[in-house]
Amino acid sequence: MKLENLLWPLGILAIAAIAIVTYNAMAAPLPEGFPPPTPEGEIEVKQYPTYRAATVRYTGELSQAASRAFDPLFQHISSNNISMTAPVETRYPDSTLDAAALGSLREHGEASVSFLYRSTDVYPKEIAQDIEVEEISPMTVVSLGLKGSYEYSSYQENIKRLRDWLTQHPGYTVVGSPRRFFYDSPYIPEPLKRSEIQIPIRQIDN
Repeated sequence: MKLENLLWPLGILAIAAIAIVTYNAMAAPLPEGFPPPTPEGEIEVKQYPTYRAATVRYTGELSQAASRAFDPLFQHISSNNISMTAPVETRYPDSTLDAAALGSLREHGEASVSFLYRSTDVYPKEIAQDIEVEEISPMTVVSLGLKGSYEYSSYQENIKRLRDWLTQHPGYTVVGSPRRFFYDSPYIPEPLKRSEIQIPIRQIDN
């Protein structure tokens, strides 16, 4: 067997091993009381406690919301010596949920992008003009676990699955804006990136 034929599969294994180590090493901690990410392809109902978030409001192309808000949010936690957590949260307009029901796409609107503090005991000393510190109340959500691309097109495609779930479970009603949780850094290989799409819900009283 030629040496290059032997080294080729070893190189692939080495790259895979590095990717897995990087994936594990760069996974930031969850905020206190948060449930673990929903497994890929599964839909489940989850409970979230009160949490505190630093938020940037963005208006424009929704596909650009997370990237445009990242720098001011990163500067905020860096200047306040606040540790990074996962996930990063993007809340999309209610109209994106309506668009999914109608089979159309919603490309523009106002989104809110947030870094979540590790606990509600954390509060920044300095708050820039474009940052809002929010207290998010406890909520129940229906969540779809995803792995792969963080592109906005992935949100558009998969929000429909949650709309279908709601149609099949009429005992729940929507009580908040849809959102996406992004768990991994840009350095994680795209096929390994974890995210969730969620819709806040409430069980309807009989």
